[in-house]
Amino acid sequence: MIKASDEEITDSDELYEKLSLTIDKGQEPLRIDKFLMARIEGATRNKIQQAIENELVIVNDRPIKSNYKIKAGDKVVIYDNQTPESSEIVPQDIPLDIIYEDEDLFVINKPVGMVAHPGSGNPDQTLLNAAAFHLKQSNPQMDDTTLPRYGLVHRIDKNTSGLMVMAKSQKAMSDLARQFFEHTVHRRYIALVWGNFEQDEGTIVAHVGRHQRFRKLFTAYPEGDYGKDAITHYKVLERFNYVTLVECRLETGRTHQIRVHMQYIQHPLFNDDFYGGDKIVKGTVFTKYKQFVDNCFSICPRHALHAKELGFVHPTSKKQMLFSSELPEDMKQAIDKWRKYSQFKNAED
Repeated sequence: MIKASDEEITDSDELYEKLSLTIDKGQEPLRIDKFLMARIEGATRNKIQQAIENELVIVNDRPIKSNYKIKAGDKVVIYDNQTPESSEIVPQDIPLDIIYEDEDLFVINKPVGMVAHPGSGNPDQTLLNAAAFHLKQSNPQMDDTTLPRYGLVHRIDKNTSGLMVMAKSQKAMSDLARQFFEHTVHRRYIALVWGNFEQDEGTIVAHVGRHQRFRKLFTAYPEGDYGKDAITHYKVLERFNYVTLVECRLETGRTHQIRVHMQYIQHPLFNDDFYGGDKIVKGTVFTKYKQFVDNCFSICPRHALHAKELGFVHPTSKKQMLFSSELPEDMKQAIDKWRKYSQFKNAED
């Protein structure tokens, strides 16, 4: 059973751990399954063949068959699925905002407050519970204990809204997860952050890892001495004097990456109670301004972050897919209030 809460889960790039190796010179031709059985501790031929069938074993950047014979110089990559076991998931009738669906996958617009999967403090009522129910509706013969290990190829925080893709088969999941792992998926977020930027766009490069003292938090390690590499590209969309509307494009997918990176450059997300955005960061503390900010906090009672765009290569058709979703009402209203406030202040000046 998964132990971590939604705020503590591993990042999307870690859903699939990867082992890479290059075949030594002098290696005689040998079936890939037999070779891997001898190289990987505890591996069985059945598990290896299942991994090959699900395209979790790649040779020279291409999927192979179990009877493929390795040779000197081959580059072999093995992906290890880290997603939760399907037996942990109980189907529950929870509404899903599905914006696209076919035989291989479906794309949902996740609402604020929905946890990705069961864990400590969230035993059910999660996205995976809802997805299990949705899949059983189209396949009533599916038994609760034999639900396929479908689905979760990436994750977004409980209080982040926006687009997620879920797989409906092991093969689709393997393909999509590999795209996330290789950083080829297009992910564009919209965020309202504190402060005004000197530059219209930029790139944040700083490792992201758990805070050394407060284990529920993550922090930036600019020297790269801890955590994992993380890259976020940002662009200013609109300036409101004390806060700024930005788009963030993820090159990597570390846990809390945008939230941590924005805090690192002293622009925490508006109303982010984990990373210092739930208080007045810029502006005066006079009563009228404080009342205005508190009112905005009430309108958008969570960190102002939305996964607006998601693009990937379809695992079967190999066509490029791109999806977009509207900002939720809480962010729209908060942004509109800041826009009007900014126009009023500029007119005063």
